[in-house]
Amino acid sequence: MKSVSFSVTRPLLLAGLLAWLTPRATRAENSLAYKFEDYREADGRIAVRTQGAFLEQSLGTEMHLKLSGLLDTITGATPTGEPAPAGSDQVGTSLLHQERRKAWSADLSRQFGRYNLALGGANSRESDYVSNGWSMNLLTDFNQKNTTLLLGYAGTDDKIKIFYNTRLPRHHKHTNDAIVGLTQLLDPRTSVTLNLTWGRAAGFLSDPYKLVQKNTQIFPGVFLPLTFGENRPQYREKWVAFAGYNRTFPDQRGALEASYRFYTDTFDVDAHTLDLAWFQRVGEKFILRPGVRIYEQRAARFYVYNLNNSPLTPVSSTPRPDGPFYSSDFRLSEMRTFTYGLKGIWNVTDTFALDLALEQYDMHGLDGLTPRSAYANARIVTAGVKYTW
Repeated sequence: MKSVSFSVTRPLLLAGLLAWLTPRATRAENSLAYKFEDYREADGRIAVRTQGAFLEQSLGTEMHLKLSGLLDTITGATPTGEPAPAGSDQVGTSLLHQERRKAWSADLSRQFGRYNLALGGANSRESDYVSNGWSMNLLTDFNQKNTTLLLGYAGTDDKIKIFYNTRLPRHHKHTNDAIVGLTQLLDPRTSVTLNLTWGRAAGFLSDPYKLVQKNTQIFPGVFLPLTFGENRPQYREKWVAFAGYNRTFPDQRGALEASYRFYTDTFDVDAHTLDLAWFQRVGEKFILRPGVRIYEQRAARFYVYNLNNSPLTPVSSTPRPDGPFYSSDFRLSEMRTFTYGLKGIWNVTDTFALDLALEQYDMHGLDGLTPRSAYANARIVTAGVKYTW
């Protein structure tokens, strides 16, 4: 049985696509880029390889086109949600045979005086999940171009295949997100950004490959460890506040990027992200970028590692919009992650550049109940090439 879909990486893909669709305030360069990323968890866990091609092309002086295409392959083992057997601290896992995902996005922007309007569309497709997305972003500047305002709205329409529901094997999910952002130039070396985002998701929000387990009485005095599909609420609303700080240091030939992000939603997940990166020029053609990201979240209110210690009684006919709600997906637990690494950029010529990055990603549970074996450490290697004209 296939254990997991691309739900591990899909939120990152959609977030990246929608961020990439944000238009620029000034005329952009024409470029063609290729990116390769290898995400590999330790001990035979999930491994994802991603290849992407990105094209930017000006269409006259007022219009700009962006195109991207991504191809993912995923293999490896992932926790199913079943607890560790008695006497063991190793949670249950299931092996995923190679699965592929194809995705593309397109964005067309046009300048109208002080305003830049961009319309975009995206599609992500795999054997059990199809997602169609769209976005609309408006940028304008004022205060002698020292202040930039961003207004954006985006949505997705997803179809999800559920292997354990033969009566209704496909379900739908819809998302909508709105953003208001402000970037202020404080001086020629310093800028700050403040963004507020609201979003909602409705429909099938569970992971179709995550299970829960409970010792269930099938006859008087006879109990068996039965498994059930998880059941999450079918509506989720989120709010995100983002603050960014950028400053160049000419004497040190470097620049600092720092940001903080606060996230909260109706699942009762609160999350904090601190991101720091330093760009150091070495010679005339090399840039080194060490960076670190710290993320911490509170568990969803319905996360339960082991239902045997809970009064909840799971049912087989999920999804159930009226509850009860339960999930043993470790990604909804209380946890902290660290990402740290180094990226190098080599500007070979004025039009040709290469980059290479190596990062380490470590996850740590904080609830004192979920075993360490549920979490993973990963190595991430990214390489790219870019040609501009």
